[in-house]
Parts: sequence; structure tokens; C-alpha cells
Amino acid sequence: MIDTLIRTLAESHRHGTRLTAANWRDAVQTQAHAYAVQDGVAAALGWRLDRWKAGGAGPQGPFSHSPVNPVAGTALLGVEAEVALRVDSNGSPEAMCIAVELVASRWTEGLDAPALLRMADHQSNAGLLLGAWQPYRDLDWANLEWRLTLPGQPHIVRRGGHSLANPAGVLPAWFAHATRGGRAIEAGTVVTTGAWGGLHAVTGAAHGTLSFEGLGEFAF
Repeated sequence: MIDTLIRTLAESHRHGTRLTAANWRDAVQTQAHAYAVQDGVAAALGWRLDRWKAGGAGPQGPFSHSPVNPVAGTALLGVEAEVALRVDSNGSPEAMCIAVELVASRWTEGLDAPALLRMADHQSNAGLLLGAWQPYRDLDWANLEWRLTLPGQPHIVRRGGHSLANPAGVLPAWFAHATRGGRAIEAGTVVTTGAWGGLHAVTGAAHGTLSFEGLGEFAF
């Protein structure tokens, strides 16, 4: 049934169709099943696996990971304010930038679909928008001010809010996942490291500005 789900989700990506989660509950019963579906869909669509999303509930986890769609999607549910890292072949950060993750779902139930099905669906990823790269350096992440402006919504201005305090804290768990089975990571691989402030709903196209203290501003 996993193979059938892989083929069906790949078609959903290609044609913009949606699946009913209730019809697939028995297909994904473990996290390993969800990651197998991720891998299969990415392979079917020819993704290079040079863009990833990773996150954790806290410094000790649990962690979750997913390849990222290299093409921005449509019918968005929202955006997430993030910091992306560009790593070397050992998974160490070399550069960083402001990032906006686009969120969508191949399930008709959207974010109300079961957690394992959302994980199998690349954690509801629909693409990644990247600002200007700059050399990686440690910042006072826990107290960093960031601002998000979206049309027709109040400006969001906050300090901190990343679940790991330091975005690079997710890299060891991500690297172990991405290199499982003897796989290698290309130097220059991009990892976006988790949302600051959760999901921010959008209607129609995603556009606005996102700024982080010490990183500048990104208009998307």
C-alpha cells in the first residue's frame, strides 16, 4: 500500500489534485513508513535532495525531517518565518539566510489530516523562498527580534521563539537522518530549521517582508 500511496502522492504533486486522508490511514502506521513515502515521492519527482526542512520540539527532540519541493507550490495554507542554513558535506553550517517556508497539503483535510500522513506528505511543504546568503555566525538567537508583514494583517514583531533557541541545533539529528543507509550530502545543501512563531495564514499569493535582527530584510 505504501507503493500505491507514493505513486498517488506523486501524481498529486504533478497535477494539483487532493487525496482524502481517511482512505489512506492504514498505509502509514509508523514514522518509518512516513519517511519511506517521502523518499519514494521525492525519487518519483526527481528531486535532487539538496533542500531540506528540519525541526524539533525542543533541544532533546523529537525531531522531524523532510526533503523540500524545489518548485514553489500553489493553493497555500500559509507561510512560516524561518532561518535557513547552507551546510558543507559534513553537515556543518557555512552560510545562513532569511527563509520563508510555503505550507500546503495534498490532503483535502489539510493540517487536520493525521500526523503521520502529514509527515508522509513532506510535512505539508510547498516550497522554500530564500533571502540573501551571508556567512554563518552565532547570534543571540533567543533574544533576536524578527518582524513579519503580510497584506491585510497586523504586523508581527517578536523576540526569539525558535523551539531549539539556536537554529543550528537541529543539524546533528538532520544529518543522521539524511545520511542514513550510507547516503552522502552534497556541500551546499540547504536546510531550513523550523518555524519562528508557527504558521501564518495567507489568502492567495504569498507576499510580504520578513526581517531578522542581524540578518536584514527579505521581501518575498
